[in-house]
Amino acid sequence: MSRAYTGLIRLCGIAAALLLGVVAVLVSFDVVVRNIGLGTFPWIVEVSEYSLPLATFLIAPWLLHRGEHVRIDMVLTALPGPLARLVARAADLLGLAISAVFLFYGIRVIRDSMGLDSLVIKTMVFPEWWLFLPVPFCFALLAIEFARRLRMSFWP
Repeated sequence: MSRAYTGLIRLCGIAAALLLGVVAVLVSFDVVVRNIGLGTFPWIVEVSEYSLPLATFLIAPWLLHRGEHVRIDMVLTALPGPLARLVARAADLLGLAISAVFLFYGIRVIRDSMGLDSLVIKTMVFPEWWLFLPVPFCFALLAIEFARRLRMSFWP
């Protein structure tokens, strides 16, 4: 199970990197095509708008798993060892709770959007709930990661 979980986390990181690379290529392509007078591709702007938050959601569990997330190490290193461990555990517990709340409400938003048959209507048209799918998925992974970090802090 641990290998599958680690593979899923890595897959999220790879997907985020690929997504950002594709966006960079698409935007560059659109700028070049527009500047040489061949028109524009309005859907590229929308793909960029949707891809950036998606990449952020996908990369978060990977960063947390690797310990490369935003953290105030200066505070932890200034505290005595037992207090620093307590603060780190409290932060992980808070992260777990917040992730669980976002997971719960992310599922509710998807359910409500599906129930209303809401659509996103711009250049592209698609069901609105598609936009919300990464929220519960990524916050579930974050919750698992925070729980894993808590477990490791008590039983290394």
